[in-house]
Order: sequence, then structure tokens, then C-alpha cells
Amino acid sequence: MSTETPAAIQAFIDATNSGDTDAFVAAFTDDAYLNDWGREFHGHDGVRSWDGTDNIGKQSHFELLAIEPGAEPESYVATLKVTGNGFNGTGPMAFQLRDGLIASVRIS
Repeated sequence: MSTETPAAIQAFIDATNSGDTDAFVAAFTDDAYLNDWGREFHGHDGVRSWDGTDNIGKQSHFELLAIEPGAEPESYVATLKVTGNGFNGTGPMAFQLRDGLIASVRIS
């Protein structure tokens, strides 16, 4: 049984891969929360900041290897292979969606 990739998570991946910061930020709710190994970012400004220092700013490229439903409604765990000029490797990202957008993402 496979899980369909929600549009917001696909937008997160596609915007990263195309280097489109505005589209990346638009995939998140206004009050979004991003946690990258304990480093916390809040709202669109925080997401944009993280994107510039750790994601598109590092020419990251995501390859979705798997996606599974999380424990809560509208939550998903995506296993992504990341390449670029920053972190390179494979690991999980936990997403919580709300109203078709990303409310939170935890990278650990």
C-alpha cells in the first residue's frame, strides 16, 4: 500500500529542486515551525532564513525515496535523499500539514 505524496510536500521538494525560494516559502502556513536537528525557525521569515542558509542556499536537491502516514492526522514521514553543497545523505523529515500547507517540519 503506497501513500500519495500530498501537494504541499511535493511543492517543498519541487521548489527546492528548482531553486525557487518564493514557491518553497509558499508551501508553508504563516505560522509554520521548522526544526532542523534542534535549530528552530518560525513563520515565513524563519522558513525563508533556513532555506537561504541550509536548503536552496546550499543548492540542495531532494529525491523522495518513501512517504508514510504519521501517527497524527495530516502527518507524514518522508524519507529523502539529499545532495548539494550542505548536508548530503538520506533521512526522515516529519511533516504536519494544515489546510493544504506545511504547518511544521522536523528534520532529525
